[in-house]
Amino acid sequence: MKTVAHSYLGLLCVSLISCQLPQRRNFKCGGILSGESGYIGSEGFPALYPPNTKCTWKITVPQGRIVALSFRYIDLESDTLCRYDYVDVYNGIANGQRLGRFCGTTKPGTIVSTGNKMMVQMVSDANTAGNGFVAMYTASRPNQRNDQFCGGRLQKSPGSFKTPNWPDHDYPAGVSCSWHIVAPKNQIIELKFEKFDVERDNYCRYDHVSIFNGGETNDAKRIGKYCGDSSPAPVLSQENEIFVQFLSDLSVTADGFLAHYKFRSKKSLRTTIAPVTTTIATTVKPTIPPCQRKCKRTGTLGSNFCASDFVISGTVITAITRNSSVHVTVSILNIYKEGTLAIQQAGKNLSVKILSVCRKCPIVKRGLNYIFMGQVDESGRGRVYPNSFVMSYRSRNQRFLNILKNKRC
Repeated sequence: MKTVAHSYLGLLCVSLISCQLPQRRNFKCGGILSGESGYIGSEGFPALYPPNTKCTWKITVPQGRIVALSFRYIDLESDTLCRYDYVDVYNGIANGQRLGRFCGTTKPGTIVSTGNKMMVQMVSDANTAGNGFVAMYTASRPNQRNDQFCGGRLQKSPGSFKTPNWPDHDYPAGVSCSWHIVAPKNQIIELKFEKFDVERDNYCRYDHVSIFNGGETNDAKRIGKYCGDSSPAPVLSQENEIFVQFLSDLSVTADGFLAHYKFRSKKSLRTTIAPVTTTIATTVKPTIPPCQRKCKRTGTLGSNFCASDFVISGTVITAITRNSSVHVTVSILNIYKEGTLAIQQAGKNLSVKILSVCRKCPIVKRGLNYIFMGQVDESGRGRVYPNSFVMSYRSRNQRFLNILKNKRC
């Protein structure tokens, strides 16, 4: 039945898209593209894309422009966390921050880079396939605006920015917007939200706005993570650059927000105003990098349960040190709280990727069992910090953890 359905979708797709594409295209797995505009698509589109592939497209538009990527069609294996088949979009073509991960059949809004380069990567596993995707990239001016356009590099003060469709309609599902605000070297940035309405969640795990000092997503410089319907308190940057990222998932949407910014002299620099209650509970203050904080877990199993995005017990399979952090693979014994944690399955075995942000704390060793409590980033990967609650797992912990599992937070 799935094969028949996809065949029909493929025929339908050709008829719908042929009027939008200059000619029928033979899409290949990845490539290097440049120019004012062009198309990319999954290998063999509109036929089913092949299994076990990883295709990378590197896009460069003329200097002074930014890349705007619009999906014309998407049909990938559906999963709420996009763990199996998915398309990732990155800012830049080397070590850039991820602007979004997409799967299923819901088209995201236009995705915009902050510079003249963008990388798109499609990954498929060994199982269910779909017709794939087709997307168009265009070279846009940084200050261009329309209802579905968001993100970009902002350098003129004062200025403002908003979510797509504001104020007439809710923002779209599955949208990713990144604004890179740059002031002159001797100035800082003041940011205020006039209106704010983003899907509410106690830990802002779904739709949210993140603000960072500097020009990239860096947890050590994160000012706050916000959601709900209360405007965040005004923010003063500590540098001449600030990075604002808005993400919405594929479910509930809301009105969105309207924000204003202006540049100020460095003499007006003050301590950044603490985030309001909509900020995620474990936001790291930019003045204290996480790896310089005291290496000590705080509280108890009970007091940390509700404040954590995920709670699991498992065996450490690998622990690989990279720069100042450790990338840990954990074979799961039990899941007590999942949140948006991306859990991988191979046969009957479940595993998860966790980033220990600081190399020396908490210390975990291969082959040993632990209880992990931590936060989940936008990609679904777990994160633990020096004060995260991580401890050796003992069978006597099981009963209490099961009681916490049924606790209403």
